[in-house]
Amino acid sequence: MTPDRATLARQIIEAGRFLYSRGWSPATSSNYSTRLSASEALLTVSGKHKGQLTEEDVLATDMAGNSLEPGKRPSAETLLHTQLYSWDSRIKAVLHTHSVNATVLSRATEGMQLVFEDYELQKAFSGIATHESRVVVPIFENDQDIARLASHVQPWLAAHPDCVGYLIRGHGLYTWGGSMQDTLRQVEAFEFLFECELKMRAVR
Repeated sequence: MTPDRATLARQIIEAGRFLYSRGWSPATSSNYSTRLSASEALLTVSGKHKGQLTEEDVLATDMAGNSLEPGKRPSAETLLHTQLYSWDSRIKAVLHTHSVNATVLSRATEGMQLVFEDYELQKAFSGIATHESRVVVPIFENDQDIARLASHVQPWLAAHPDCVGYLIRGHGLYTWGGSMQDTLRQVEAFEFLFECELKMRAVR
């Protein structure tokens, strides 16, 4: 059973406070969402400080990214959220963050993907039960045309149903899960791995 709107809004607000406190969503960067119904999502509005969100700072949209609440403007990246809900009906929450480590690592990595291997914390990702696995994180070039960016993401999602997240170069992380709690766990796991990878590169 899907929680009611007020509960989902509180989940978004609490996620914002946590992510801001960790330095992963500075100022007005980032955007968060939850699935409101089969055809609607609840997202953060554009331009709000993520550590200071209130219930007025979320709005409902349809799966085409259109606001269902007059006077409220959704994030410019709404389509990247609704794309994921349309891709997999099991997804209940999507988090997009702007940490220093994600931003630097996406710029420092040559090629179009980052691969994690042999880290115990890989098991924090949904569907992964051993460190003897490969977590492939695609990196997409940043683009202010979000519809065009979404069109680049879609083929990867279609070809990789086990994908747990992706990076936008010089921008940040997208990850998702079956609940807000699951999605926050994945953000935290990604951030640990990003920091490990940067430190490993520094000592090579």
